[in-house]
Amino acid sequence: MFRVAAVTSRGVGNWSEVKSITPKKALPPPSVIADTITNDSISLSFSFNSQNEVKHYMVVLSWLFDSHVKESRNYTVQKGILRAANLTAGTVYEVAVWAHTVVGDSPTALSRQQTTGTQPEAPLLKARALNQTSVDCSWTTAGLPAQVYGIFYATSFLDLYRSPRSASGSGAAGQTTVQVEPDEQYLFLVRAVSPYLGPPSAFAVVRMIPSERLPPRNLHRVQVGQTRTTLKWQPPYDSPASPLTYVVHVRDVVRKAELDYKLSSSNNTVEYLLKGLEPGGRYSVTVRLRNMSKEASLTLTTVALPAPDALKIISEKDHVFLLWKSLAVKEKGFNESRGYEVHMYDSVSNQTMFLGNTTETFFRINRLLAGHNYSFSVQARCLLGGQLCGEPCSFMTSWAKGPWRRGLRARRRTWRWWWCPSCSCCCWGLAADCWHSTCATDGCRTTSPTSPTPTTTPAWARPSSPPGTI
Repeated sequence: MFRVAAVTSRGVGNWSEVKSITPKKALPPPSVIADTITNDSISLSFSFNSQNEVKHYMVVLSWLFDSHVKESRNYTVQKGILRAANLTAGTVYEVAVWAHTVVGDSPTALSRQQTTGTQPEAPLLKARALNQTSVDCSWTTAGLPAQVYGIFYATSFLDLYRSPRSASGSGAAGQTTVQVEPDEQYLFLVRAVSPYLGPPSAFAVVRMIPSERLPPRNLHRVQVGQTRTTLKWQPPYDSPASPLTYVVHVRDVVRKAELDYKLSSSNNTVEYLLKGLEPGGRYSVTVRLRNMSKEASLTLTTVALPAPDALKIISEKDHVFLLWKSLAVKEKGFNESRGYEVHMYDSVSNQTMFLGNTTETFFRINRLLAGHNYSFSVQARCLLGGQLCGEPCSFMTSWAKGPWRRGLRARRRTWRWWWCPSCSCCCWGLAADCWHSTCATDGCRTTSPTSPTPTTTPAWARPSSPPGTI
């Protein structure tokens, strides 16, 4: 029995007349029987205990591979028998069945069925953008591979599971290239689609490379010389469809000068030889695509001119000479007009002095102080404010005391005969190092056990007076 009344803001209105309805007998749910279950199929039969004519049965087969996503298939069965194929082994399926009759739909009969065997593992997917419109998809699987795999992709999760775009591939370690729209972000997954529908992989997110908006990758120097260096880099994306034009900008940090170079290449690794540099110079290098602001950069220092060879010292009564070999002998690009500069360091006063420049291969030094240790260095002349210099060649000496030893003695000493003023004899060994346990007679024949043995005794083994220069 039913009656109706209106409800308004002012209250409840009058009730209508009472109506009564006598319902007919309710329709029963259909009966579902599982006839055969294999690892990839389920055979079901349906029956309906009612006098009403059944037009067809509606069957919904649903399952879960992911706890967040429920997948399903819909079947319309005319004769009460259904064989659902292309199923996955070891998977639980929920079966919902109702009968569509001339008087309406029956209640739904629910049941669970599980296929035999072991459920296969989901494949492992890797996806990366090759360029603006291509994505490389590769996957691996454990166990027996399926015949065909499907790659599904979309720009949102909703589209990925409701209406994804797809491509196909095969093999346990398959790979395929998918063409997509530029300037988009895509979600990818892969799964077996034949002979069964397997569990999907975890989704992979791929952000497509904007058209020529990224800087070159992996910019580095391969070889650095005095006047040239080799640069290498990779394009912003792999396998560019057409040659890309790069701009190489070189800034001379020392001279504050700038130069630009252009080149075009479609290679995955670009190599460029940068010439016209200065030895010992410092440069800032940037590489970018033409008309783009994003760039890759590095700094480099070229190899300086080497130190002069064969630096020697000759001592006179009140001065010394430094001599060395010209750099032009081994450096063809060295101009003698550039010249050399000479520096001196006094370890006693702890001072470094610039002695001067010369275009010759010798230099005279005066006014050395007795008892002081000096270090001399010669290098190619610096070109700009103490920069762009050559490598120095150093020589360490000391200005000795005493009238009989006035002169320079090199730190790098050799074994030789020398006069020992303590024992007034000639000794074989390092200068100023007497090997006598006591300064005894016949000391000229006494040598160190670890010292080289002289082959002959010089004529001045016992001179009446010591030599003037060692």
